[in-house]
Amino acid sequence: MEFKSDLKDVRFVLFDYLKAHELAKHPKFEDADQDMMEAVLAEALKFATDVMAPENEEADKMGCRYEGGNVYLPPGLKKIMEKVGENGWGSMIEDPNYGGQGLPEVLSVAANEFFIGANGAVSLLPMLTSGAAHLIEYFGTDELKEVYLEKMYSLQWAGTMCLTEPQAGSDVGNSKTKAVKQADGKYKISGTKNFITGGDHDAAPNIIHLVLARTEGAPKGTRGLSLFVVPKFRVENGEMTEVSNDVACAGIEHKMGINGSPTCTMNFGENDDCYGIMLGNEGHGIRMMFHLMNEARIWVGIQGFAAGAASYQQALQYARERYQGSDIKEFKNPDAPRVPIIAHPDVRRMLMTMKSWSEALRSLMYHAGHLQDLIKVTKDEEQLEKYKDRVDLLTPVCKAYGSEIGFELTSIGVQVLGGYGYTRDYPQEQYMRDSRISMIYEGANGIQAMDLFARKLSMKKGQLFANFVQEINGFVMKHKAEEGDVGKVIASLTGAIRLLGKTTMQVGALAKKDLALGIMQASPYLRMFGHVACGYEMAKQAIVAQEKLTALYEELGASDEETRTKLYDTNADVFFLRNKMHTARFFAESILPEVDYLARVVTSGDSSPLDLRFTLEAEYE
Repeated sequence: MEFKSDLKDVRFVLFDYLKAHELAKHPKFEDADQDMMEAVLAEALKFATDVMAPENEEADKMGCRYEGGNVYLPPGLKKIMEKVGENGWGSMIEDPNYGGQGLPEVLSVAANEFFIGANGAVSLLPMLTSGAAHLIEYFGTDELKEVYLEKMYSLQWAGTMCLTEPQAGSDVGNSKTKAVKQADGKYKISGTKNFITGGDHDAAPNIIHLVLARTEGAPKGTRGLSLFVVPKFRVENGEMTEVSNDVACAGIEHKMGINGSPTCTMNFGENDDCYGIMLGNEGHGIRMMFHLMNEARIWVGIQGFAAGAASYQQALQYARERYQGSDIKEFKNPDAPRVPIIAHPDVRRMLMTMKSWSEALRSLMYHAGHLQDLIKVTKDEEQLEKYKDRVDLLTPVCKAYGSEIGFELTSIGVQVLGGYGYTRDYPQEQYMRDSRISMIYEGANGIQAMDLFARKLSMKKGQLFANFVQEINGFVMKHKAEEGDVGKVIASLTGAIRLLGKTTMQVGALAKKDLALGIMQASPYLRMFGHVACGYEMAKQAIVAQEKLTALYEELGASDEETRTKLYDTNADVFFLRNKMHTARFFAESILPEVDYLARVVTSGDSSPLDLRFTLEAEYE
């Protein structure tokens, strides 16, 4: 099936809701007006559809190849990587001083929704390269920037993030990789890292690894870790040499999904001849890595959402074309004509669930990207702090909720196609396999939940959360008189935000009495928070849609309901705006009520999972 994306909704979120084109008022983004953004979106969708999507199925079947100590991408993906670099898709938001285009982050999020939905595996490599280069840009010397940045942003060279080790997993502080300082100021690196995405491949001649390692005499735990720039091949006078830096791939993982993306075990210094340059200050490795991890966490949430959104488009297309069964009103009539399955109530419920969640997640992810842009241009210190605080609060939610719900959407997509969804005749099962990893890497979702619950809620004495609640309360009070679809959205959000505030206080008190009991509820609490955050996004969109619809009716002279109803069937803009409001209502009445159930779970005080003795006795019996 042909890759599709909801360009109309993308444009609505960017221009009508976020008004991202107004960033052009600031010198940093002065060229990013709506016309330019529209042109970039059109080209990005074309690139995703014509270049990336056609290679997706074959790359999944073929997978990566490990041979003779080297990793080879599926040929089609190698060609895509070259074209991504040539067309500048990997350098959209980067500094023009280093070969970037300096475009807004929110526009890059929109373009990458297309790219990830079209070919999730190949999309990972540019993302990680860009993230690694960002750390060099933020913390590197002028010399390091001069040597590495332009080559990495243009994808001439690739990059990775090397944290995880076999014995440590997510416990990064248990890393054993060593760094021994040499007379010339460089460090000799030795150790093994695993689960390294893009650790080795043939799409770039050199791969620049950012490696966490422990210097001699450094303290245990994360405080003793420093960060090193370790190229696959030695770099001298700004150019790659043919001299190996004793960086070797020991093998690749055989995975359930993203088969076109190599996940490698990397050995550094097997022959005692691997050298790296320290980035930033000694002992600040994990602190610097958090800059990259926080960027990456939002992008992983975008990956999950993009897979779910693409799955919805495929499910919708299939449901319109697949004829099966009769209309429900004719189910007893054996001679009744067959209808497309989109006519069946349960299929409509599933599709509406996918549609509303996709639109809610799109709004949340684009909003996070837009906040990053506002941080770059805002001069007002109070507003700047507000934007930074909101990004801090939403980062674990974007990652964990976006990836979890994105995966759920792909599962629903399989269900819409029925038996065919379970086969490789259609892309639904691949979307589901590919998206599952997003709940694990860049910090498993349980870790994100703990970050939200144990860290972000208490930051600045709870001010981040308080500001979030106050903003939503102000919004619902302003619009409490709304009627119709929008009125139901506001009413549902009003109850949800009150319950979130109450539950947060209750589970906080629970955690003070028993920290383990409180932490155990962090994951359902994050899901509850995500529901409310997305409910807020849908409510704000509904208000914008209603305002635009009112103006459009006035412009078209549609003063009575009969005329307006006819326009619903004949005017594409009226159709879209009314559907936006209707979709928001579905989210409010069919998804947001789960907040009630989650509140009961989070505050139940049930400690049975923590009673290890009982569990173990049951196993032994």
